Amino acid sequence: MEENLTKVTEFIFLGFSDLQRLQLLLFVFVLLIYLIILIGNSLIIAVTVADIKLHTPMYFFLRNLSALEICYTTVTVPKILSDFLSQRHTISFLGCVAQMYFFILFGVSECCLLVVMCYDRYAAICNPMRYPLIMNRKVCARMAAVVWTVGNVVACEQVAAIFSLPFHGSNVINHFFCDVLPVLRLASTETSLNELITTMLSVVLILIPFLLIIASYIRIMSTVLKMHSAEGRHKAFSTCSSHLISVTLFYGSTLVTYLRPSSEGSTNTDRALSLFYTVVTPTFNPIIYSLRNKEVKTALKKLVGRRIGLQVS
Repeated sequence: MEENLTKVTEFIFLGFSDLQRLQLLLFVFVLLIYLIILIGNSLIIAVTVADIKLHTPMYFFLRNLSALEICYTTVTVPKILSDFLSQRHTISFLGCVAQMYFFILFGVSECCLLVVMCYDRYAAICNPMRYPLIMNRKVCARMAAVVWTVGNVVACEQVAAIFSLPFHGSNVINHFFCDVLPVLRLASTETSLNELITTMLSVVLILIPFLLIIASYIRIMSTVLKMHSAEGRHKAFSTCSSHLISVTLFYGSTLVTYLRPSSEGSTNTDRALSLFYTVVTPTFNPIIYSLRNKEVKTALKKLVGRRIGLQVS
């Protein structure tokens, strides 16, 4: 009987269709944020590559974070923008598969990268004498490779598990992109086990790394407070504060979104939270890491001055 049912070939996003009067305003708002993300993170990559003084583990991982932020938002934002300007918000079946794969890939990779960045700060502050040995170039490259590999493995497993299920019924996704649970709930079969596995995976990939970061920062703060030099304490706090703000913004929104109990009528809340961590949160990282970092600001001034000098000559 199931074989005679029509297979889903495309999905329809409900998105923000209930906010028709605000479509243009939302389009402008999201577009401006997206441009800030692209320009800000591209500048961080350019500055940290151009200035040899910033060829350190901390800025190597910051470049990776900036690249991830650009990719992470590009998976969803262009489609969101096009849907604001069109009447029919559709995505092909394969397009949905690809969007979910890359969204999970970049999201999980960012979770892991934030842990690695925390470990880098832990090694620098708690083991300063051994830091050059602990975080040499080979180790940094391997850590980055592990981060991207974990993201790829989780994305492949999740996407394969979800899209191997039959989709013969409704094709309307009550969301603005192909997120795991909204798509999973459209499957034409019992999905309780899949939802349980997804929740458990979220705990492993979001809650455990977050707790590891908190534990590391407790050790870092303990070490910093024992420093005799006020200048040393200030420098240690300043190098950690930017990362800590990023962690709070990213993990705060994802923890609330994926680990809070689901309830009826929570769709608007889910969409608002999803919009926050997919669009708004990435906006803060370039601001945090540039405005709060003297080395980045100095390198940016040098890069801009060099460009202006070349144009004048």
